[in-house]
Amino acid sequence: MAVAVKECLELQLMEVEMLLSMFPKKGEVNLDEDAVPSVQHYLRNTDGALPPQLEYAVTIDVGEAKVKVELQVLLPHTYPHVAPQLFARSDALHRQQQLELNTHLASHMSSLDSGELCICEAVQWLKDNSLPYLENSNISSESASEKVAVKETLRRMWIYSHHIYRQELRKKIFGCAKKLNLTGFCLTGKPGVICVEGLREHCEEFWRVIRYPNWKHISCKHVENIETEGSIDDLRLFRAFEDLQFQAHGDYGLRNDYHMDLGQFLEFLKQHQSGHIFQILFDVEGKLSDK
Repeated sequence: MAVAVKECLELQLMEVEMLLSMFPKKGEVNLDEDAVPSVQHYLRNTDGALPPQLEYAVTIDVGEAKVKVELQVLLPHTYPHVAPQLFARSDALHRQQQLELNTHLASHMSSLDSGELCICEAVQWLKDNSLPYLENSNISSESASEKVAVKETLRRMWIYSHHIYRQELRKKIFGCAKKLNLTGFCLTGKPGVICVEGLREHCEEFWRVIRYPNWKHISCKHVENIETEGSIDDLRLFRAFEDLQFQAHGDYGLRNDYHMDLGQFLEFLKQHQSGHIFQILFDVEGKLSDK
């Protein structure tokens, strides 16, 4: 098994190098700076723990207007012997067009021979086939704007986890929130709490991305939807995506098992008009101590 994984990871690195040569401009291939070195380190010593799965995004320009379409890629350790996880998105696509685009992309990928590198093929398929979906999305937008005033929905999601410690996971949370223009916070430690607010579709994508592939002990405790004909920015409770780290209880030495001071967390929530969320998250009524 180790030999098969080693061969697969070597092929994955070769494909990444190929993509970087095809898309040399800054921002065309978005790859975490630690991703390739982690795989290379494992290949030098296959007796160690497996590296994180390779995850990156390739952005292409489509049509004369050069509309940006992004292909998000997550590679299982045994890719190309098993299928990659692919998701195409664009700010110019409505949800229905994006769903149809991904459905047809998945159908095309399933028609290819298994066991072969296929990310370059997926990128080329998007280049050749994305334009009709973008045009349909524009037609839908123009038709809708003629009928009614444009309405947007601010979504606010309250997410609870047993704990949040790993630096790799925190980097993924903050990177995804920034990319999707989400505000809110991430409370590190035990328990772990995340709040994100922004466009509904962006919150849904954040929830999809952070759960994959195997984050256990995580649940969305509460969702708020507020519709507006104005700017959703006027409805935000948070001005940025904050890194919350309150004083921990106890001295646990080298163990990552510290409990956050929930009294400080409750105070933070009340300062942001969200004190009622405490009971929803922890099934207890929050009370601040008198000082």
